Amino acid sequence: MASAAIPLDSSDTPHWEWQYLDLMRRIWEQGDQRVDRTGVGTRSVFGAQIRFDMAGGAMPLVTTKRVYWKTATREFLWFLTGDTNIRALCAQGVEIWTDWPLDRYRKAAGDEISREDFSARIVADAAFAAQWGDLGPVYGKQWVDWPVYEPAKVDGHEGLFRQRPQGVNQVADVVESLRTNPGSRRHIVEGWNVAELEQMALPPCHKTYQFHVAGGRLNCLLYQRSCDVALGLPFNLWGAALFTRMLAQQVGLEPGELVWMGGDTHLYLNHSDLVEAQLERAPAGAPRLEIARRPDSVFDYRIEDFAVHDYAPQAPLSAPVAV
Repeated sequence: MASAAIPLDSSDTPHWEWQYLDLMRRIWEQGDQRVDRTGVGTRSVFGAQIRFDMAGGAMPLVTTKRVYWKTATREFLWFLTGDTNIRALCAQGVEIWTDWPLDRYRKAAGDEISREDFSARIVADAAFAAQWGDLGPVYGKQWVDWPVYEPAKVDGHEGLFRQRPQGVNQVADVVESLRTNPGSRRHIVEGWNVAELEQMALPPCHKTYQFHVAGGRLNCLLYQRSCDVALGLPFNLWGAALFTRMLAQQVGLEPGELVWMGGDTHLYLNHSDLVEAQLERAPAGAPRLEIARRPDSVFDYRIEDFAVHDYAPQAPLSAPVAV
């Protein structure tokens, strides 16, 4: 496939999205083909980077296909609640996580229930949701309630440990450290809890967020151990930028640069139609995010607080999720 020419804007700066498209092209044309955990197969490169300046409300919304930013935002706000059951997501029409519990239910119950019917039952039946809708201690649980164990004496025996009722709220700690010690190198939110990986429906892909303050601006580096470039990365870029914008507003800083870094960065082989179509398109436009209010806490934002302006994406492109 011939590479499309990269047009420049009036400032002679390439549109940021060419970084995304060039990464997609490099993976598709040069990536190592392998059999992956899902059995679908991928083409993969190791080590990738995208940089984006969030000044002036700019957001890394992919324009060469429609990205459903409200869905991504609802998911991110759900992470901040610490919830690990898909019921609250399904009630909002967000089905990002439904496939994993659905697959588990089908295998266990021998019931080829449709995704739509499964989601509806999760919403309608609290007991069913409690049994089948939980994902284990995924992202939000680690972000706001990382488990902590302390020495305990039980029945006269020392040397035992028990879990504290409330774990570490990493997000709250980062807000506090940004306010009181902005020069720290420890503004980190980590999702990779080695002790609990086996309990998770899917171990965290966007695993490590580190924040950095310079010149009154809040920068974010997101390290992603595994990245589905076609379906996942547009949501991950949005989520990291949204997180940064929310934190910046809470601590009185301007949003700075988002640096995304990928480990195993891949495209699934059954995404060929999407990839070929998207690589024929050229990005355009500069979407901006407006946050309507500043709530008292980073945990108090609502979907109604966010509005996107100047987003005119090209038509949606879909592909199956590999479970």
